[in-house]
Amino acid sequence: MLQTLVVALGGAIGSVGRYWVAIFFASVSKNLPVGTIIINIIGSFAIGFFGSLTLSHGKFPAPEPVRIFFMVGVCGGFTTFSSFSLQTLDLLRGGAPGRAFLNIFVSVLFCLAAVAAGYALGTHLGGTSAQVAEVAQNAIEEEAS
Repeated sequence: MLQTLVVALGGAIGSVGRYWVAIFFASVSKNLPVGTIIINIIGSFAIGFFGSLTLSHGKFPAPEPVRIFFMVGVCGGFTTFSSFSLQTLDLLRGGAPGRAFLNIFVSVLFCLAAVAAGYALGTHLGGTSAQVAEVAQNAIEEEAS
């Protein structure tokens, strides 16, 4: 029950953060969902950074409820894959396949780069070897099921 509450609290914080960032970027998101792209890049970096920095065998180990709060709750509430998917479909349905594929390409490329950068920085600051470290998102998801 504690883990569920931890995820719910983190999700609420992440969702509000996503809303604020989306509002901030609304004026430049007319032809391409820039706010969603930025949100997903930030979330990708954050989960990679925090996940690698707080491993149990790392320099800054965090208890599992803290990791679940941030990685599942905050990042899950903040990142917007469903919004990304809907906005991409809207671009396709609106006759803008070029912008739709640009959205897919930019989002996937930059989010992958962001999670790798966050992971690398977290592993470096945490003093763990990149070969040994696992972000452990799968372990968190397996425990939840």
